[in-house]
Amino acid sequence: EERHTERVYTIREGETLELTCLVTGHPRPQIRWTKTAGSVSDRFQDSSVFNETLHIAKILRTQGGRYYCKAENGLGSPAIKSIRVDVYYLDDPVVTVHQSIGEAKEQFYYERTVFLRCVANSNPPVRYSWHRGREVLTQGSDKGVEIYEPFFTQLQGETKILKLKNLRPQDYANYSCIASVRNVCGIPDRSVIFRLTNKTASPSIKLLVEDPIVVNPGQTVSLVCITTGGEPPPLLTWVSTNDSLPQRSVVKGGTLTLPAITSDEAGVYSCVASNNVGNPAKKSTTIVVRALKKGRFWITPDPYHNDDNIQIGREVKISCQVEATPPEELTFSWLKNGRALRSSERMVITQTDPDISPGTTNLDIIDLKFTDFGTYTCVAALKGGGIPDISIDVNISSTTVPPNLTVPRGKSPLVAREGDTVELECLVSGKPKPIILWSRADKEAPMPDGSMQMESYDGVLRIVNVSREMTGSYRCQTSQYNGFNVKPREAVVELIVQYPPTVEPVYMEMRQGLGRPVVMSCRVLRAHPSRVLRFEWLLSNRLLHAGAFDAQRDETEYTIRSLNRDGWGEYTCNVINEAGAGKCTFQVTGKAYPVEFYYDTYSPLWQNRPRVYGFKLQWTQMNPNAVDRIVAYRLGIRQVGLDRWWEQEIPVDGAINKGELMTHNLTELIKPESYEVRLTPITRFGEGDSTVRIVTYSAPINPHLREFHCSFEEEPICMFTQDKNDDFDWTRHSAATRDTKYTPNTGPSGDRSGSKQGFYMYIETSRPRKEGDQARLVSPFFNVAPKNPYGITNPPAYCFSFFYHMYGKHIGTLNALLKQKGQTTSEGPAWSLNGNQGDRWKQAKVSIHPTASFQVVLEGIRGPGIEGDIAIDDVTLEEGECRDPPPSDSSSRGPQTSLSRATLTSSDWGIPRHSQARLEI
Repeated sequence: EERHTERVYTIREGETLELTCLVTGHPRPQIRWTKTAGSVSDRFQDSSVFNETLHIAKILRTQGGRYYCKAENGLGSPAIKSIRVDVYYLDDPVVTVHQSIGEAKEQFYYERTVFLRCVANSNPPVRYSWHRGREVLTQGSDKGVEIYEPFFTQLQGETKILKLKNLRPQDYANYSCIASVRNVCGIPDRSVIFRLTNKTASPSIKLLVEDPIVVNPGQTVSLVCITTGGEPPPLLTWVSTNDSLPQRSVVKGGTLTLPAITSDEAGVYSCVASNNVGNPAKKSTTIVVRALKKGRFWITPDPYHNDDNIQIGREVKISCQVEATPPEELTFSWLKNGRALRSSERMVITQTDPDISPGTTNLDIIDLKFTDFGTYTCVAALKGGGIPDISIDVNISSTTVPPNLTVPRGKSPLVAREGDTVELECLVSGKPKPIILWSRADKEAPMPDGSMQMESYDGVLRIVNVSREMTGSYRCQTSQYNGFNVKPREAVVELIVQYPPTVEPVYMEMRQGLGRPVVMSCRVLRAHPSRVLRFEWLLSNRLLHAGAFDAQRDETEYTIRSLNRDGWGEYTCNVINEAGAGKCTFQVTGKAYPVEFYYDTYSPLWQNRPRVYGFKLQWTQMNPNAVDRIVAYRLGIRQVGLDRWWEQEIPVDGAINKGELMTHNLTELIKPESYEVRLTPITRFGEGDSTVRIVTYSAPINPHLREFHCSFEEEPICMFTQDKNDDFDWTRHSAATRDTKYTPNTGPSGDRSGSKQGFYMYIETSRPRKEGDQARLVSPFFNVAPKNPYGITNPPAYCFSFFYHMYGKHIGTLNALLKQKGQTTSEGPAWSLNGNQGDRWKQAKVSIHPTASFQVVLEGIRGPGIEGDIAIDDVTLEEGECRDPPPSDSSSRGPQTSLSRATLTSSDWGIPRHSQARLEI
């Protein structure tokens, strides 16, 4: 449940953000981090998006916001927790200076009111303070000074304005603005100094260039900008209308150089001068790069006669068009058969109005004669020179006829297979042959290249790798360009793209036990032609069944009534039409599903010997009844970093139920190594899917109470403490270091496991100890489990166990006591023993039922003489009543294991059979 108060994590910009989600649930939940409920596109490192820990190195201010951790394992609703990340930063403050509006004159900071405005970008909001020299300025400290926040800013505290009313001599000084975020996240204050003098003035500049500048491509252009005023000296920058300056441009001081300029670099360039006084100054110039391109022509027959042909005695007009920059420099000249042509009464040369049809010239031939037949050339040039001319030849003769379009026989409709290369053809007759425009005739859709229209000079439209979406009608149409300016001719070509059937499923794994039925179904989604011809079923390329496809149904089925060993394998169903085959593949297998490791085992790790540890491995079997009964598990274990696997089979008696929790104890794991554990279910089919997990050693700090274990191997002795009100202390020792010279007939010769190097605790009863002296060893505090959260009986039961060694003729008493929080009077011992028990370690177990936080106390009392050393080792505290320890086989080499089973239910293990993901950040 989200709490009502918002959770906020603050971090300084540039530091590393790490957020960790603590997740429980079985099967192990999948985790995904998102930002502001959307996707996680915000420059996350991809690998961390699906980890428990989200890692963002050098966080930016833009990456602040709400982060969501979402965990799901397919059961119930996903678990979601969120936290808001607040990124703190403080930029350098900037001071800008203005004079009161309407009073500006040449010396405009002399006897005038001046405003100094200080702004710094920050999170959290800035606090500003002003200083004049070393003097702190506050509202009311000087009658000539006002400090205020303007009303028009959206956020209070966004800026602080210092107002100097009618400047006095003492107002000419150094002003410093200090921006502070009060040292949050260790961010120091930042300051800026502005020097106000009687020469302080806003910038003014001058451009030493013409406007516009017309140049040829390839020329080097230098734009020079100089400052003509401003104090402090202004900073000059160049900007362009093309978003950014060209890559090859060079800025040095106020000079911008554009080497070998291109048409793309033409545009408006501005010089901007700024010194934070008044408004910046800006001067601009336009660079025009000469260019001539796209020469085209068209012939217009006599417009007064309804005839598209050229005829003797009638008028004909030749038009010529180019794109020119700058348009005012464009000049045209006309030639006939290579000789210059001047405008006359019968040959009228005109330039079209540039507003209506820019860059166009016309040659009108009035009353066409036979002698007028020939080649006419229009030549376009720019007055400035330096650009190659464009020449366009137009032939006028008795064979000059308007165009006609036809589709060749057999070319429409055109049938093609998906993926082919096709050519749509329109035959163009006429002279000159115009450009042909292709477009979709059946719908408003783009052509294969993405444009709405494609040009062709030979009437052929070539489409590579044709797809089913390209089926339809295509229109070919004459354009007026390079041909006759008459009503367009057009024709239509039909394209039909055939493709093989699209089927589902493309691939499907089917797991089934022997003797059970298997039904496979292959469904057709779409095909062209949709008249599907036939189907065939195969097993490993051996034909099982074939036939005609039923047009009434869109699927075909194959059934195995009783699966046998020969029935395992890859089945394919081919559904075939004229264009090819669609294929469904079914992998029929008796492979068992993988196990799902249980990651929420409480205290799975235990330590009872110095150099080794044990691990309680738990799992459930996914879909245990989907295939044949699982007869065993193959357990593989290897030390991380090594190649060698230890393997053993764990036999399974009887069927495994869904949700049944399997437990296997791994022992003899070497501290502090990690291990890779692989578990593979085995059925009659053979091996199923393997699952791998890592088992990691972690030294217990204050082990929580579900399984507390202490073998006294480490110096902190598991946070046990010596009672300050007893007579003497327990001693930590190992047999290898203990001096047995004085009292050979008492105390152990090794720790509980028999190791001379292993440690244990004992009471030394030699002098100066006397009979009845007490030594008490007190455990850390343990919290009692809350009321019935995991089906624990109330009050809960715990099993307290330890090994003791009581050997010697003067052995006194060993007591185990329960000490509860809030209880002043101690109850009698929960367990007690006195007298010589022989030279061997024995285990004591006692069930305790505390009702509040508690400690356990081990009390040793000295007997009548010095041969009375009492030792303890391997103290454990576990939830639940005491029961027999799990069997352990220590004869095999390498890691040791043992198996037990329990059905995972809500009353036994404190979790549902499968439990939803729970998490906290």
